[in-house]
Amino acid sequence: MSALSIAAESGRRRLRLRARRGSGVGVTRPGLAWAVPATVFFLLFALVPLVLVAVLSFTSWDGVDAPRFNGFANWTKLIHDPVMTQSVWLTLLLTVLGVVVQTPVSILLGVWAAGHQRNRAVLSAIFFVPLLLSATAISVVWRAILDPNFGVPSQLTWLFGDGNLMGSQSGAIAVLTFVGMWQWTPMHALLYQGGARAIPQVLYQAAAIDGAGTVRQFFHITLPQLRNTMITSVILMTVGGLTTFDTVLILTQGGPGTDTTVSAFYMYQQAFKSFDFGSGSAVALVLVVVATLISLAVVRLSGYDKMRSTTEGL
Repeated sequence: MSALSIAAESGRRRLRLRARRGSGVGVTRPGLAWAVPATVFFLLFALVPLVLVAVLSFTSWDGVDAPRFNGFANWTKLIHDPVMTQSVWLTLLLTVLGVVVQTPVSILLGVWAAGHQRNRAVLSAIFFVPLLLSATAISVVWRAILDPNFGVPSQLTWLFGDGNLMGSQSGAIAVLTFVGMWQWTPMHALLYQGGARAIPQVLYQAAAIDGAGTVRQFFHITLPQLRNTMITSVILMTVGGLTTFDTVLILTQGGPGTDTTVSAFYMYQQAFKSFDFGSGSAVALVLVVVATLISLAVVRLSGYDKMRSTTEGL
């Protein structure tokens, strides 16, 4: 065999080897061992606690003595408890308000932060300060700011009346919605900032050539390209809204009366104040089921599970 034939055969072998590697044939794939750490972590800190909560929901336990099986007594109690029913509706209301209020603000702030405006970096850093604070610290700060005797409302009686914003259900819900927006909008704005920066500039250049202004580009290019990001953000807002606890505990303590007793706070009252961990576990299980169903519904109705890149073909 001549040297030329040997070289040609060697080249063909290299091409076949590259083709096999590209198609995944003959390449060693990671085994199940790679998934063991994540699987163990999920089992220990997610699945096992969830199963234990489900079991406790059918028991009577004060946290000291051994749990006693009581069948569906806890569930029957919750079904006929008006506070539980009210807490579910309040939780859903605060969740919807959070999504409706935070989404447009987060989109506008995130898209703006993705631009090249003057002093954008400095202003963005200021806007994102709440991300550095814990929910407890934020709640304590706003409770002091909104104090009816010494806070801002007491100095602006022409705007806030008697200054007791949390003295009524509507006022307390408005305060919780505002504080939640102030706390979590920066995080969602970061999501939209990353999504906006990933949009190809060629789309805006083509739109500008066609005579589209900034507003038309925002509604016809930016928003459609941010669809996947928006769905992710809405799911995070929904789960966060359904599990709101610390803000309610510090700002309103479920009051006035039970007007802001959301499900997570009601779970805390049942388990750690009334020492009825069986009923508290039932409430927790309801929250898990509701949050899961709503998240799955958002994914299914939006078609997010079937989506691919929004810039395919570019």
